[in-house]
Amino acid sequence: MFSLTKHHGLGNDFLVLVDENGTRTIDADLAVRLCDRHRGVGADGLLRVTRDTGGLDLVMELRNADGTLAEMSGNGISCLVQAAVLAGLCAGPRVEVRTDAGPRAVEVAPTEAPQVHLMTVDMGDAVVGDADPQWVGEGVRRAVRVDTGNPHLVLEVDDPARMDLVSLGAAANRAVPGGINVELLAPR
Repeated sequence: MFSLTKHHGLGNDFLVLVDENGTRTIDADLAVRLCDRHRGVGADGLLRVTRDTGGLDLVMELRNADGTLAEMSGNGISCLVQAAVLAGLCAGPRVEVRTDAGPRAVEVAPTEAPQVHLMTVDMGDAVVGDADPQWVGEGVRRAVRVDTGNPHLVLEVDDPARMDLVSLGAAANRAVPGGINVELLAPR
């Protein structure tokens, strides 16, 4: 038996397990069951936070709603740090977190609303990769891979409203081992 809290960050919601002693585990099956929006609690992912013993403040473990491990999430790390602050694991204003994408710093600022924080995440440098022409066509002008600690496929499109992002995401995740985030970019 354990306790979870639910946090919202810029349109994403995450369940957070604060594991102060580092004795709990989260696996793919648990993440799938808890994140299911019809039969579980419902969330975009399941996070586990522990204290870091290697010089940083916290350690982040993230499982997506489908149970896969994710290296990093800007919204997820914001939720994780808020849960840790509310649980008394750290205070801020600067919290350093070990992630599978490397260390990340989060600046924490309280707001006037109770239990609401403003988080600023240092995601590191985005590494722009090569063009990915297999995605060009049918409204996509160009496609490029970008790494922000986890993989992204950025598609420049004529009109985002005409794109089926769900189908594009599913196709990209079938094509890329381990999955990939898909973003649409449209010039004004």
